[in-house]
Amino acid sequence: MSKNLPREERLRLQNLAEFRYELRRFLQFSESCAAEAGLHPQQHQLLLQLAGAPDEVETTVSYAAERLGLRHHTVVELSKRCEEAGLIHRNQDLNDRRRIQLQVTAKGHRVLRVLSEDHERELYELGPRLIRALSRICGPGEHATSGRRSAANARGD
Repeated sequence: MSKNLPREERLRLQNLAEFRYELRRFLQFSESCAAEAGLHPQQHQLLLQLAGAPDEVETTVSYAAERLGLRHHTVVELSKRCEEAGLIHRNQDLNDRRRIQLQVTAKGHRVLRVLSEDHERELYELGPRLIRALSRICGPGEHATSGRRSAANARGD
């Protein structure tokens, strides 16, 4: 079926598919590492976002929800599970009891350090393939949106 598409369109789809494949390989690796460390992937991502936040950022539930692409109530439950596991502290703001500050514990930092070392090693190996795949999409002189319809236009929105 894709053979009927113009060559440029086939190539664009092949490049996107290759990038998505390489990205998914990394995500599968990450999920596997988290499981080996006794964490759910979202717990690992929460720890990473909290520990990796810039110094001037308050690591609230709202901040974590934005960074993880999750709903506020989902992060509330996720943070409770992480607190029960001893990975983070949840501190209620004394002035605004609706605001919850999240802070990684020493145990959380230890787990995150091991996971981060594993991820850095994997990215050292996988990185060149990811970069090559992305470069085929966004190479020199290429503009992701030039001459292409948006997803909304393609759906007829």
